[in-house]
Amino acid sequence: MPPHRSWSVPTLPERLGQAGLLAGAAVLRAFERGILRSSLVPTTPFLDPALLPWTAELEAHWRDVREELDAVMAHHDALPNFQDISTDQATITDDDRWKTFFLWGFGFKSEANCARCPRTAELLERVPGLTTAFFSILSAGKHIDAHRGPYRGLLRYHLGLRVPEPAAAAGISVGGQVAHWEEGASLLFDDGYEHFAWNDTVGFRVVLFMDVERPLRRPAAALNRAVIRTVAHSPFVTDAKRRERAWERSFEAVMPPP
Repeated sequence: MPPHRSWSVPTLPERLGQAGLLAGAAVLRAFERGILRSSLVPTTPFLDPALLPWTAELEAHWRDVREELDAVMAHHDALPNFQDISTDQATITDDDRWKTFFLWGFGFKSEANCARCPRTAELLERVPGLTTAFFSILSAGKHIDAHRGPYRGLLRYHLGLRVPEPAAAAGISVGGQVAHWEEGASLLFDDGYEHFAWNDTVGFRVVLFMDVERPLRRPAAALNRAVIRTVAHSPFVTDAKRRERAWERSFEAVMPPP
């Protein structure tokens, strides 16, 4: 189960930010009730990845992605903590054991990081409805606290890239159902269910982490895309983009793009 943590008293800006997140989440959840009624795929915690045909191509070329990841991992200590880019993640992680390497994020493409991982970027370009993509890197012993995504108009996808042994010691619980990652295999789930993850191995667990639009009937599909575009212009997303750009400038001295 997720560990208990004690928290310091939040500052006024932090309280305002948290209030804004709660208000935004309430609006999104009002939209999602209608969205789910138009879903072309199940609304269960885990879904069969074969429902999204592009997952087969990613699995077929996972070793290409792994090779590019390995080059990035040579600079692991210089990679940003997730909460340093997306500050709202501080509610579920507050240490340096969840690192990220962003490729896409709500309409923002990291040209430098995609240049460092050109084959991965090429594969991602062919994923319909892609909103977010990054390498998600959990250090040994890392636990991610229970939480739920803000909006079920998206589906979450993981492609296993590094899964240390014993594989059963690293996993994710979604809506009370547990799954474990496998190298070269896909996991597809609805992060609108409460979920948490852990890595109780002594190595790094790394996945290609993606959010994609949920397949929907018309006209819900158009409404869903409009909601996602609105989220992409929210203060929290624009702040994350600013933080990511600042980190990329500092990373150029560590791993110059080709």
